[in-house]
Amino acid sequence: MNIIRSFLVSAVAGAVLASFSLQAADKKSGGGWQALFKDGLGDAKVVSGTAAYKVESGVLIGTTVDGSPNSFLIKGPYQDLELEFDVKVDDALNSGVQVRSHVAKEGDQIPSGSKSGKALPAGRMYGPQCEIAVSGSAGDFYDEARRAVWWTDVTSTQAMRTEASRAAFKKGEWNKFRIVVKGDHYQSWVNGVPTADFRQSGDPEGYIGFQVHQVKKGDGPYTVQWRNVRLRETK
Repeated sequence: MNIIRSFLVSAVAGAVLASFSLQAADKKSGGGWQALFKDGLGDAKVVSGTAAYKVESGVLIGTTVDGSPNSFLIKGPYQDLELEFDVKVDDALNSGVQVRSHVAKEGDQIPSGSKSGKALPAGRMYGPQCEIAVSGSAGDFYDEARRAVWWTDVTSTQAMRTEASRAAFKKGEWNKFRIVVKGDHYQSWVNGVPTADFRQSGDPEGYIGFQVHQVKKGDGPYTVQWRNVRLRETK
């Protein structure tokens, strides 16, 4: 009996130590989280437009440039991921963050979401974008440039756009976003409030992209700022 008891105590102690070791390793590695823009722009690149991006004290700052179309600072490509960040945007500007999005290449026949119906020009970013705006659409997903439609409309998940979700984004303040994409499942939260939850299988892999929206000639300059940006691949 003593031998059995001793064995069980040793086994339990070993399991506890293993658990602590795993927790310590997870903590040391950040749980798989990668801090983005902590030490600069790194390998991220600007596409689609000519907005200015820089990093100051770990804060990514995007600034509008007169005459530039929508600009995106991109990294990737990625598949399944979790993305978290705090964001603050000038009231006169809206923005967004692309996930699993794409950059049109020469010869691609990706139809534009504009009334012209022309194919997207080479270098144009398109795909699912989590909206950043003071208008009540923050946290919803927009099919940037491609179909120019809200994914909640396309997937009949408008019920997610509750009064609470439309009011979740705080004007003039830092707002915390969480985006989770796994398989065909897209979810988002703004300041802890669920803002989108839908499925679409058309974009299994693609870039993340931090948008600086175009402005009318003579407007601005306006800025959008991101801090505590971190990403974890889950596949």
